[in-house]
Amino acid sequence: MGILFAIVFGITAVGSAVTVLPTLVMEWQREASPEVLFYVGTAQPVVALTIDDGPSAATPEILEVLAENDAHATFFVIGDRVREYPDLTRRLVAEGHELGHHMMVDEPSIDLPVETFRTRFEEMDEILADFGGSDVFRPASGWYNDRMVDDAARLGYRTVLGSVYAFDAQVPSAKWARWYMRQLVGPGSILILHDGPERGARTADVLRALLPELRARGFRVVPVSSLTKLEDLEQ
Repeated sequence: MGILFAIVFGITAVGSAVTVLPTLVMEWQREASPEVLFYVGTAQPVVALTIDDGPSAATPEILEVLAENDAHATFFVIGDRVREYPDLTRRLVAEGHELGHHMMVDEPSIDLPVETFRTRFEEMDEILADFGGSDVFRPASGWYNDRMVDDAARLGYRTVLGSVYAFDAQVPSAKWARWYMRQLVGPGSILILHDGPERGARTADVLRALLPELRARGFRVVPVSSLTKLEDLEQ
């Protein structure tokens, strides 16, 4: 009995650590950067789905799963990939999804020299203007500093991170991502997944199982802009 208790306790402790610790870190970041959006405080059963790093050859499969579940997302797209897939980018918008600014290439934005960051940010802004524009920005790789947030704000963008990130860019397991997101999702959550040739196919698998569960729990899945309208209503 003692050994069994120890095993159960150990599993419970690990499960708590992988869900509670990231939440604590996120709350610390939120207090340190109140101008950055991590989630929306609401009691309404609405969550925002965000998908980074597209578009890609896997995007059509993601779109099919979203359509099947009456779900919409914010796609934080990369400039070079928008140039490669302009028709697919137009399809994203035509199907009611939102475009977000995720810089020109898939590299940590925080590592860029100041002027390089500003030049590439503005270049991406011009690309997005051809598809209806955007007002949400997510720094590539998720790392940011106050100067980046201020630069984005000067061009009309709000910096958006998230509250439910299953580390799908680091852990190549759809099963893990589904489990993790189930544990943490709640009203006002911002979910983060990834597009790309391999990650995008995995995201489609995650959403194929997760979205019906969210609907069964009464959640609507919307782009970030729809979620922030609730933020405005509840202030």
